[in-house]
Amino acid sequence: MHALDLPTEETTREASEALRAFSGFRKKRPDHVEVVAEGDGAASVTVPVEAFELLVQVLAHLANGHAVTVMPVKAELTTQQAADLLHVSRPYLIKLLDQGEIPFRRVGTHRRVMLKDVVVYKRIDDARRREAADALAAEAQALDLGY
Repeated sequence: MHALDLPTEETTREASEALRAFSGFRKKRPDHVEVVAEGDGAASVTVPVEAFELLVQVLAHLANGHAVTVMPVKAELTTQQAADLLHVSRPYLIKLLDQGEIPFRRVGTHRRVMLKDVVVYKRIDDARRREAADALAAEAQALDLGY
């Protein structure tokens, strides 16, 4: 499966089954997780709990029929990739870059953005949006608008 290919029905089914199998295990908050691969290349290896948690998140997306891609936080993105992650247009992202909202560097005439900086901006922006929505909801309740 390539990074942006949608999972097949079989992959979706297998991911759902794996999630069900892991659901009780995750509640116990293990110190480590051992993975056993059977077959010709049989092996048993201990993986960090953080890696297991990421696997569970990937399985959840696959079970819902979503494509998944994994990127290191230090990855450098094009402006189009960054805009896609933020669900904004490329021109709007460039405006954010030029206003200093998100750090970037130039490679020739092209801008490059660190994934970690996009994630930080998204968290801050999401928090601002939640605060605005909460303020609107509180005002609607104060005015008895029936929300």
